[in-house]
Amino acid sequence: AILLGVGHCFRDQVLDACPELNRAEAHETRTTSLETVRNMVASGLGVSVLFIAAAGLSVALVQRRRDLAGRSLKALAVGFPVGIGAALLLTAILRATGSAPDVLAAVSRPATLFISHPDEYSILVALLAGTAGALSLSTSKSGALVGVLISVTTIPAAAKVGVAAAYGDWTEVRGAASQLAVNLTCIVVAVVTTLSLQRIVYRRRRRAAAASRPG
Repeated sequence: AILLGVGHCFRDQVLDACPELNRAEAHETRTTSLETVRNMVASGLGVSVLFIAAAGLSVALVQRRRDLAGRSLKALAVGFPVGIGAALLLTAILRATGSAPDVLAAVSRPATLFISHPDEYSILVALLAGTAGALSLSTSKSGALVGVLISVTTIPAAAKVGVAAAYGDWTEVRGAASQLAVNLTCIVVAVVTTLSLQRIVYRRRRRAAAASRPG
């Protein structure tokens, strides 16, 4: 797991929402910056707690575990507001120091307009990210592509909510929030579907193996 350093409030909230990370045998990588966490996830060196929370919610739905569902929802409810708040605060500081433009103009950022304008491609990417993430977790394998997919479907939209709020652009806030909601919904649907199919295949293989045993 990639966690912030001891004493960081978000670290404590993550550990509270994901008690499994408190186990002595749990592997932990520490950093002092949320940006470092984002870059490590994008490089395939781990998955963010937000995806883990979404995956945990999906597992809870498949296995009908209310306790896991509650912890996963709590992690999501803590993680995204913290990320959005950090983006809002940083943007406000940059504006106050003159390091950010006075107006959030669409013409100056054509490559990122998709973040607050969900469409069919948003759904496709989120479904692919959820499927890749589920396979990564269930097979204990990861890679840069998985990290990039997950990062693209969660971090930019959450950050855009904070940035747009700092500029008072509530149309963009609503668009980015809608994009985030669409992405999370598609990720959960993809993970639930992937895990359900894996369970079906596993049960069939187990029955086939049992039937082939002599005696």
